[in-house]
Amino acid sequence: MDYTVSDETYRRLVQMSHLQYTAKSHHLQWNVHQLSQICHRFYQNYCPDSFKHRHNVSLAKVSDESILILLLLQAELGITSQRHFYNICHLFPCGQLLERSRFNRRSKQLIWLVQLIRKAMSEMLPSDKLAIINSFPLPLCQLVCNHRATVFKGLADIGYNASKHLWFYGFKVHILVTLSGYILTSVVTPAPVHDIKVVYELLEGCKQSAILGDLGYLNSEHKKDLEQQGYHLWTPFRKNMTETEEHNDWKVMSKRH
Repeated sequence: MDYTVSDETYRRLVQMSHLQYTAKSHHLQWNVHQLSQICHRFYQNYCPDSFKHRHNVSLAKVSDESILILLLLQAELGITSQRHFYNICHLFPCGQLLERSRFNRRSKQLIWLVQLIRKAMSEMLPSDKLAIINSFPLPLCQLVCNHRATVFKGLADIGYNASKHLWFYGFKVHILVTLSGYILTSVVTPAPVHDIKVVYELLEGCKQSAILGDLGYLNSEHKKDLEQQGYHLWTPFRKNMTETEEHNDWKVMSKRH
């Protein structure tokens, strides 16, 4: 089956208003045939045989690998709405064979496999010295609804984001990434959970020894504890602290460690 994205298909993708292209959207010029080669390799290497040869798998109109290709394409497009992405699926031969409800079910069935592949890819990355730790808010409603929102009641909560000066109801996403932006691991917590409380969970199994963080991770006690575990947690000093200018140059720090 030919998965190549034609010029006409690419033109139609660009014209779709809901794609919300960013500066990095030139990656969409990849053709899906290249993606199929990547997915085939990872599917064959990391998918358990019991799942590959499960009952009636040969009767499926669309293979697991094709679903993985579409999910990878969705990630490249940055589309969070399954409804919007389903419309795009029909631009590709494999997507024309899927009903929307079945596509959603098949996608959910493969989430664990995507996570397994991500873990395998993380182990293949070169052991760079540096990693970056950070967090960002995941609001579930508008500001005016913070105190009456009921979605995810008992799990989500109200928290404050200092960098954005924003009170919000929802969750907080904590991530550990490489300098090139590859996400090594992530943790989702209720909004009020402080960044420093998630550091140990994020760094579990981390190969990088130097970790860059913002002022939210400035804590001398935790820094000493992490140093005993082999990690150097660098955070900027506050403006009223001594030697702030020299210390806040993280490039100097990277040469020392």
